[in-house]
Amino acid sequence: MAIFLTEQDVRTLLTMQDALEAVEEGFRHWAQGQATNDPRRRIRVAGGYLQFMSAADHALNLTGFKAYTTGRAGGFLVNIYRADTGELLAILQAGWLGAVRTGAASGVATKYMARPDASLVGCIGAGYQARTQIEAVCAVRPIREVRVFSRTPEKRQAFAQEMAQHLGIPVYAVDSAKACVEGAHIVITITNSREPVFNGEWLSPGTHINAAGSNSWMRRELDEVAIRRANLIVADQVEDARIECGELIWAVERGVVRWDQVRDLRDVVGGMLPGRVNPDHITLFESQGLALEDIVTAWRVYQKARERGIGLELPSFPR
Repeated sequence: MAIFLTEQDVRTLLTMQDALEAVEEGFRHWAQGQATNDPRRRIRVAGGYLQFMSAADHALNLTGFKAYTTGRAGGFLVNIYRADTGELLAILQAGWLGAVRTGAASGVATKYMARPDASLVGCIGAGYQARTQIEAVCAVRPIREVRVFSRTPEKRQAFAQEMAQHLGIPVYAVDSAKACVEGAHIVITITNSREPVFNGEWLSPGTHINAAGSNSWMRRELDEVAIRRANLIVADQVEDARIECGELIWAVERGVVRWDQVRDLRDVVGGMLPGRVNPDHITLFESQGLALEDIVTAWRVYQKARERGIGLELPSFPR
């Protein structure tokens, strides 16, 4: 019998370590030809958009989708099913799940692409998704210090204090994007900006960038210089990036980079492509967010819910 899991249930059950393991395993299965992912679909409606994305992980006998609306009362739902029988396993409210799996995708990319000794993080953005981005990076690298910049001083200061307490390491609110980026070993951008949020000249050799805020052709967190300086550009799925990665679309149209220079994260996780070959190379991960990340993370939550007896039992569907 299927179960329904609320946002509170998901928050109770899901850890960053769960998400990191699930997302990495999902990309590895994909690299092995055992998973598929369809790009996001958007349908214009009166209040905004209905968005739908689906995937399957055949190694887990799992398929499912995420659907959500962008209106004022919108929300996120993930449905997961047994792939062989079509049996509904669970419906999950997925706002927090989405934030954690987005962080986990950056964490997986950082694990394979950042320098092993990376210890200083600069994060531009101080919203709820910035929390999981930083948490994921701290789980895969020996981070000793985090700098945070956002446009609102009170917001970045409060966020820095909260994260310092949560992580147990120094987290500083800085007063400019330049102070955030210069000297950082890992740079995170997690904003909804339509214009670049820092100057690519500020990047130090060896920096790894997680650009996770833009999933629209109208948004662009990175400038031409940052993209041009990147020795390796990886997207969670190039097919999706061609549709909704604003900074890469902009750069390709202007001849800064070609799409055949952008690689899939599954190639890196699967060992077909090294994530870093030189300590001084600048590496870039472009995160758009994939249904595969959602369903494999939801599967981990579902398993833990069953073990602990959490969730509302749903009636069986008549045939």
